[in-house]
Amino acid sequence: MTLNREQKRALKKSGELSEDGETQIAQKRQAPSSRPPEERTSPGQFVKEVRSELRKVAWPSVEETKNYSIIVIVTVAILTAMIFGLDWVFSEFVSLLFDTN
Repeated sequence: MTLNREQKRALKKSGELSEDGETQIAQKRQAPSSRPPEERTSPGQFVKEVRSELRKVAWPSVEETKNYSIIVIVTVAILTAMIFGLDWVFSEFVSLLFDTN
């Protein structure tokens, strides 16, 4: 990769350019990965970990779930009515605009 003088100065200042003039990105591409591959988790271990994580979750009570459901239903109903109203207004406007009578 060719760099102009300004780019080289900026890369040196940020520490991304080595002494030999190569960018750290180019050096990383050339170097093989020395990290060993991670071992896969068995399905049984996965299920155990999932269950332990689910025990840590703060589940809502039945009353909270009812309240949240009501809020969602009311919000959806209000937004549906607003969209229906806007659709009706715009369709009436377009009908008047293109009416050939």
